[in-house]
Amino acid sequence: MSEPTETRTQMSWGAQTPAEGAATPGVVLVFSGREPTTQVIPGGARGVQIGRGQPADGGVNDSLLSRQHARIEPTADGWKVSDLGSRNGTAVDGNPVRETVQLGPGLHVLRAGESLFLLLPDIRAFLASTTLSTEAFVLGPTMQQTWHEIAHAASTSATLHVHGESGAGKELAARAFHDLGPSSSGPFVAVNCATITEGLAERLLFGARRGAFSGAHADATGYLQAADGGTIFLDEIAELGLTVQAKLLRVLETREVLPVGASHPIKIKFRLVTATHRDLRAMVADRGFREDLFFRVGRPAIHLPALRERKEDLPYLIARELRRATVPVNVHASFVEACLLRPWPGNVRELQTEVQQAIGRAIARRTDLDATLLDPDVGHGIPTAPPGVAAAEPDEPEDLPEVPMPSTDEVLAALREHEGRIATTARALGIHRSRLRRWMLKHATDVAALGFGREGSA
Repeated sequence: MSEPTETRTQMSWGAQTPAEGAATPGVVLVFSGREPTTQVIPGGARGVQIGRGQPADGGVNDSLLSRQHARIEPTADGWKVSDLGSRNGTAVDGNPVRETVQLGPGLHVLRAGESLFLLLPDIRAFLASTTLSTEAFVLGPTMQQTWHEIAHAASTSATLHVHGESGAGKELAARAFHDLGPSSSGPFVAVNCATITEGLAERLLFGARRGAFSGAHADATGYLQAADGGTIFLDEIAELGLTVQAKLLRVLETREVLPVGASHPIKIKFRLVTATHRDLRAMVADRGFREDLFFRVGRPAIHLPALRERKEDLPYLIARELRRATVPVNVHASFVEACLLRPWPGNVRELQTEVQQAIGRAIARRTDLDATLLDPDVGHGIPTAPPGVAAAEPDEPEDLPEVPMPSTDEVLAALREHEGRIATTARALGIHRSRLRRWMLKHATDVAALGFGREGSA
């Protein structure tokens, strides 16, 4: 992928407000020509038609597309996708389209040629903005709406609470609050409260005087003092003990910090960002978080969307990892498509790690980056057993090196015989089901194409 032109964040984030009114379904091109993009495909009374042509004319510059490739129509209960007799076919959510298919509501991933499209329930944000991408951040239209909320909070409040899943970018949001606020020239101090033991939390946050405890041979500056004149970010604040919460509340009310062992408080001025993946309201109800502290730090609050809620960012995140690779690597649409089809519960952190691993495999094998290099088990989460139920052992033994993989004809015949059920088919072939899944991914084999819909579990 080519080197992008960096877009700086010195802009009026507060100028745009989230769209109001009824949702507008539509289609957005997110990957084409081996490059990420964010392009709304215009439609008419008969929906959106995809085909090869110039973008200025509503077409897509992809030589593998037919001039009239596919039509996408929003319906009352979802989407209708029709392949218009294209040369290279159309696939939705990894399944080939045979003439026409009816889809349910929600987001879907469509592949045509070497281009990838998102079928979105609402494209109003995409009509107002495009994607901003630098080495520091990727902000698609969905994420930009959140950034507008952060910018508003930065100009009107001294505190902000960020709620989001692990790996979604909470520290990046906290840095944006700092950079866009009046204390941007001051220090930014990030603290992960989950890594601080209860015995150390007080002295690390508030500081300590020499002689306050055994081994305290000099004054120690706490994190709050270090953030004087700037911003402190307390990630996973819900992990702080109730005693420390009470002392933090006192600091917020008085803007004074009393180090451990000190007799006189120290005046400090700081802005505060807190974050957690937990429900603070529920913790207050369970007496795990102080109600009075919640009222001080819980508003204003923003929700940081998970990666699965802003899939338009994903091709740009992949492109950023490719630019960081030690050796140039070409990427195929199949790899980006495979990533788009996974929920990534670990969010950006998980995606970055797995893309780096796949790039390493591509470099080692001196090949392009395609779907076969993405581990079939990543991006789906780690299965857990229900409470009180022990995790089940695999019902097939692990493959042995000397066990050969059956031929393509044998595998396809077994899949047909067992109606696409992965575990049953693998058992009949004498291989582990993970090995069968990897084989199917490598050979782009979809059970829907065999006439059985999605794979079964038995």
